[in-house]
Amino acid sequence: MPPIASQAMRHTDEPPVPVPSISASQMREVDRIMIEDLGIGLEMMMENAGRSLADLAIRRFSPSAVTVLAGKGGNGGGGLSAARHLFNRGVQVAVCLADRQMSGVPARQLAIVESLGIPFHDTPPETDLFIDALVGYSLSGPPRGRVADLIRLTGTADVLALDIPSGLDPDRGIAHVPAVAAKATMTLALPKRGLVGAGEVGELYLADISVPASVYAAFGVRPGVLFEKDQVIRIEAQVSESSPTV
Repeated sequence: MPPIASQAMRHTDEPPVPVPSISASQMREVDRIMIEDLGIGLEMMMENAGRSLADLAIRRFSPSAVTVLAGKGGNGGGGLSAARHLFNRGVQVAVCLADRQMSGVPARQLAIVESLGIPFHDTPPETDLFIDALVGYSLSGPPRGRVADLIRLTGTADVLALDIPSGLDPDRGIAHVPAVAAKATMTLALPKRGLVGAGEVGELYLADISVPASVYAAFGVRPGVLFEKDQVIRIEAQVSESSPTV
């Protein structure tokens, strides 16, 4: 697969701005630097992601009812944060969990959602929009078990995916079986290589989770200033000349 980048579309009267994509291994390094070197913790990044995801869901889909499909890891934690923000903004919210055995920051997000009385369901109720927060960029191989079952239940409904549609390989852009077919995807930090050109992604958006440009520069990626006018921007893919790896 050729090296990939993307273009940000912030306002229709402005030309697109090139934005490099990164590999899953680069994203793991971004997370490590943020947490270990800069002290910008997972809870802060998860909260930024959840707030932005809720805002995009309202701006793009104007839903009355949203069902959040949440995995047990960081992606699920971001989805639960979004559920809380949607609930606080008057949206009817329900949650379907892939696994209640969460730990760390995702478990704290789960506890908050439970304390608010947001309902949990084994089978998704009737809804205007699914938020796919099942599997993030750490996917390895086809989804299985409860995660696979929840992916299949989305059917042809509108889906807003967090970071990457569940079931899509983050580096190769190959859709495993099953995989979410999203109407829109809000990716985090920088777009992952596999998002570019994959039909399962739908409209592609990029959210600011407060990653400083110096974090990317540490391994040769220089996206420039992306979020001076908005914390969530729409992006359009293009092929870049180079894409360094960690």
